[in-house]
Amino acid sequence: MQQDLQPILKDLVLIGGGHSHAIVLRMFGMKPLPGVRLTLITTASDTPYSGMLPGHIAGFYSHNECHIDLRPLANFAQAQLYIDEVVGLDLENNKVICANRPPVNFDLLSVDIGSTPATISVSGAAEYVIPAKPVSQLLEHWYQLLESVAENPEEPIGIAIAGGGAGGVELALSMQAHLHRIVHQLGTVDIHLFQRDQELMPKYHQSVRHQVKQILIKRGISLHLAETVCKVEPCENKENQEALKVKCQSGLTIECNKVFWVTQASAPQWLETTGLGTDEQGFILVNDALQSLTHPYVFATGDIATMVNHPRPKAGVFAVRQGKPLFENLQRFLLDKPLKPYKPQKEYLSLIGTGDGQAIATKGAFTLPPHKLLWRWKDWIDRRFMERFSRGLGIGDWGLGKDFDSQTNTQSLAMRCAGCGSKVGSTVLERVLYRIQHEQRVGEDRKDIIIGLNTPDDAAAVQIPTDQLMVQTIDFFPTLINDPYIFGQISANHCLSDIFAMGAVAHSTLAIATIPYAAPAKVAETFYQLLSGAVKVLNQANAPLIGGHTSEGAKLAFGLSCNGVVHPDKLLRKAGMQPKQVLILTKALGTGTLFAADMRRQAKGRWIDRAVESMLLSNQAAADCLLQHGVTACTDVTGFGLLGHLMEMVQASGVAVELQLDAIPILEGARETIQQGIFSSLHPDNLQAANYIHNLVSVQSHPNYPLLFDPQTSGGLLASLSKEQANSCLAALQTLGYKHSCVIGRVTPSVALDSEIGKLVYIF
Repeated sequence: MQQDLQPILKDLVLIGGGHSHAIVLRMFGMKPLPGVRLTLITTASDTPYSGMLPGHIAGFYSHNECHIDLRPLANFAQAQLYIDEVVGLDLENNKVICANRPPVNFDLLSVDIGSTPATISVSGAAEYVIPAKPVSQLLEHWYQLLESVAENPEEPIGIAIAGGGAGGVELALSMQAHLHRIVHQLGTVDIHLFQRDQELMPKYHQSVRHQVKQILIKRGISLHLAETVCKVEPCENKENQEALKVKCQSGLTIECNKVFWVTQASAPQWLETTGLGTDEQGFILVNDALQSLTHPYVFATGDIATMVNHPRPKAGVFAVRQGKPLFENLQRFLLDKPLKPYKPQKEYLSLIGTGDGQAIATKGAFTLPPHKLLWRWKDWIDRRFMERFSRGLGIGDWGLGKDFDSQTNTQSLAMRCAGCGSKVGSTVLERVLYRIQHEQRVGEDRKDIIIGLNTPDDAAAVQIPTDQLMVQTIDFFPTLINDPYIFGQISANHCLSDIFAMGAVAHSTLAIATIPYAAPAKVAETFYQLLSGAVKVLNQANAPLIGGHTSEGAKLAFGLSCNGVVHPDKLLRKAGMQPKQVLILTKALGTGTLFAADMRRQAKGRWIDRAVESMLLSNQAAADCLLQHGVTACTDVTGFGLLGHLMEMVQASGVAVELQLDAIPILEGARETIQQGIFSSLHPDNLQAANYIHNLVSVQSHPNYPLLFDPQTSGGLLASLSKEQANSCLAALQTLGYKHSCVIGRVTPSVALDSEIGKLVYIF
């Protein structure tokens, strides 16, 4: 049977979500290469745009306005998105080493991770200063400072900024302007700017340096020129525990509350061990095609790269301009075409915001003094750039040229078999299972597993204790996230939840997997990442993988057949709710609508991050906690939504319930996507459960109402227990990490609310 998908032949991995890679993703989305799989590895699902960051600190832009959301961008490019930190490269075996996941294979690699301020030689800097990068850390401290100042506007605040380049100057002006709008008293905010050179912004022309210096003096910012900070330490005998002391080599000492570090850029230390050619500062040396001098299959761009023939300052404008040339050369490399040289401009227009709705314009020796019109110009340029990543993905012209038309030289589609011929090849399977057995820490010494992965046969064989019941369940679904390792964990948690909800202990599992069509090595890598994620969860549950079945298909899908054991008198069922008990829900709702929105590229990356965080939380510890607190009935909230699963419990128990709609925990962003009319495809079927609501008309307008029917993936547990045990149970659940767990209602006798046949739910 002819398939409409090109098998995966090569892996292009992008490390870092910088400006260049954001542009590359968008352009790959517009001009994909069949057979090439993209993977973006980044520490966060959004990336700040440096041009708007000072304006954000000054209070002119919201977080969303100045951050590129990488999740919808990756979805548009059909790229896998791995949220993780890269800690090394194995260039002999073409692997990226990550902090929290298995190594990631690549055929072609691109690095765009920016730089960090150098602080190594300054005593106390690592402990007490706030580096300008990573930006997320800087903003977290800035937000905390704003909250503190807003709560105590009369309390004096001192800020020290080390680094008198353009970044330090803009930070000082932006922080001062925003803080003065809050406190309204010039004497309350004291900002000190330290610069080791005699002049501020030494890489700029004298005309702009003079302008900036006069503005800083006029605004009351204390300048400490030709001063080198040599030590940062806490103040002694101070009531304010956050008071710090900044010492300079000259003997100058300044006390402050916060120290921000915006000094010379440096490269991460892990690059030193990779074998890549670097300059004296540790930045990757690249040629005119942005290609590593020592490893042709590695490209680098932005601050982390140094062009040997065209050295330029570390500035965001160059990373933006390098986006298109990088994209073109990555495609040319994959197509075995000659690379195109790129020469960056020597001079560029710089618009420097002054934090008060004005900006300075400078290019070479030409400088215009601060003016509102210049700020409006800068604002227009920045917003126009950001709109490329937030509106009309897939629409527009980036001037790709004639080299990349629809006629790409890729291998023709292969005929793929159905039936048993669609199985993953035995060689691939053996290779992956060999690796997985080394990660599976449980099961080797299990006497009750007679035949498993260690002794493969036609089927697995297990021994069940004679005094216990076997509990069995199965689930299987296509991927909802473009990361097989994370999807493996989510799927395992989801499939095991039925076991935990019945009070059982997980015993063993069988896997069912569909792997996208690809070359054998690519099938093996995807399958390994998937099983590695699942085994991570199975290890924690002490439920080893003992067998399974694989096939190739159009889309990644995975599931588990799970076995559990339980003593008959500890078996939990849906039929156990009793009047006067309370209902506890252990996780927030909203995964259905959020991932429906994610498929439409209308969900914010941080919303999906929070949803994934919830789905990665196993229900095992929650089930144990509920059992310890005398739970009498339990189920897990999954595909039928909260109300659908609740009604199964209500009908099985012969009771009614009063549900507190305002108390139900909701994941961040779920209300917004529901209000946009974005629902899961299962939502209409789940609406049938509304027939059981006694006061339906009065609650249909409540913003939480639609979420009663939202299908959940790896959702929480819903349980009933005595109200006397509720508080201690909730405290224990919170301690275990179930931060959204709460009481959402109470159980009543069925006659109390059954004025209409079958209307057994009353919602407040």
